[in-house]
Amino acid sequence: MATAQPFGISCKGGLNTNLNQLEMLASPGLATKLTNFEVDPDGGYRRINGYTAFGDTRPNSANKVLGMAIYADGLIVCSGNGIFFSQDGETTWLQINRASVASSGDNYTAFTGRSLDARTSQGQVTFALFEGNTDYGQIIITDGANKPFLFSMTGTGDLNTRTFFAEEVTVSGTTAPTVCAIHDNHLVVAGAPTAKNTVFFSKTLDPSDFSGSGSGSILLPDQVVGIKSFRNDLIIFCGNTIHKLININDSSNIAIVPITKNVGCLSSHSIQEIGGDLVFLSPDGIRSVAGTARIGDVELGSVSRQIQSLISDIANSVNTFTITSAVLRSKSQYRLFYSANGALSSVSKGIIGTITANGFEWSETIGIQATGFTSGFDKDGVEQKYHGDNAGYIYNHDVGNSFISSGSAFNINAIYQTPNFDFGDIGTRKTLQYAKISITPEGDVQPSLRVRYDYEDVSIPQPEDYVLDSVPLPSLFGSGIFGTSIFGASNDPMLRQAVQGSGSVCSFRIASLDQNAPYAINGLYINYVPSGRR
Repeated sequence: MATAQPFGISCKGGLNTNLNQLEMLASPGLATKLTNFEVDPDGGYRRINGYTAFGDTRPNSANKVLGMAIYADGLIVCSGNGIFFSQDGETTWLQINRASVASSGDNYTAFTGRSLDARTSQGQVTFALFEGNTDYGQIIITDGANKPFLFSMTGTGDLNTRTFFAEEVTVSGTTAPTVCAIHDNHLVVAGAPTAKNTVFFSKTLDPSDFSGSGSGSILLPDQVVGIKSFRNDLIIFCGNTIHKLININDSSNIAIVPITKNVGCLSSHSIQEIGGDLVFLSPDGIRSVAGTARIGDVELGSVSRQIQSLISDIANSVNTFTITSAVLRSKSQYRLFYSANGALSSVSKGIIGTITANGFEWSETIGIQATGFTSGFDKDGVEQKYHGDNAGYIYNHDVGNSFISSGSAFNINAIYQTPNFDFGDIGTRKTLQYAKISITPEGDVQPSLRVRYDYEDVSIPQPEDYVLDSVPLPSLFGSGIFGTSIFGASNDPMLRQAVQGSGSVCSFRIASLDQNAPYAINGLYINYVPSGRR
């Protein structure tokens, strides 16, 4: 009788949609499907958190969220033709796109009595924060249809005790830039429909003045898509090229220096800084602009080779999507979401890139619609994360155990699929006896295990799914409940599940469709018996 053999894998490497089945055998910890999971930088795949409602109101009824930014002790949201601010999303939102505000600022009564500065045909917006010497800094908003809008406020406590400042900024006539950034004490804007190749920069230390000392403009050979301040340079992303603006404060030596003439950027809303590099969506993948040891030098790299086919699908249809992205600093994650106009939340998708010791490792999301998305630190230095959707709702991102649509909670559909394992010999038939799964539960969880043989061949018997309903949740002394809690359990219990069936190769799928707590899958151990060779 053949002797039972062991086979173990550690979950690492993330989603890989490019390698064929034989090549993936060299890295069995990779995933062929990794939906609504995130890669843990320390190893394992964790089911993602959900999201919860930010308050109980919408900023502007059912108007689509066009962008958002963390500001002061609350959140600024652009929706429809308005710009709104709230500390908690409760009761009401303060509409801040006001006209004729006094240069010395308005109190609450005067500010709310001003006429609206309509943001007609407002498009997807970009934000920039000029910190200056005010309480919370000045935030600038560009949308490609209106002049840049500048807003700030001072004071603490209730909003009706604060002072408000707001104005439209004239760049050059009626120029309406699409993107903005703060670089070396200047507000820089670009991408206006009437000046697609021009970068404008404001007076030094004054983001509202584009005609004073230190202001100016530079013409590029390509249309500007996005801009981002990076180290000592301003990186300018164009449709087919990338440049950097240097010496912005030296009128004699200010210049545009090409970085590459054959790589462009598809969306300004994909550009983020993470791990000391800039990442962005290009036609051939998620690329990085990285600094080198040489001062002022940068290099380009590709960080999404593992999911190239997925990125290609996004790139090919990018004009039909609303693209948003942000960085979750506490998790070393880059998250990018893409949603077709008018699509439901349930079919909206995204990708998550986690920085690990081996570079970026990826997973995919479905069910998160983020037409606006932001993350950052509030006035108390606490990282906050929010997103908004097509229906005008605002959510606390990466919080809770469910997804929400129009006020109703929905299950999170999470799937981890392994490659097809041949256990070292594809010609030998194997009979599986049991699998041990290392799971880290964060509460009561009940995922399922599916085993499929011979590339899911429908002509052979395939076992039913196994429900893993006995995952032991460890308890701490002093907080556990006698008769209910399990004492002495490991933080990463190995759950043993007897399995049936045989085949030359087999794959495993661990999945859940519920509103239970997150859990991490750390690895699998399989016990099998080899039999006849075919």
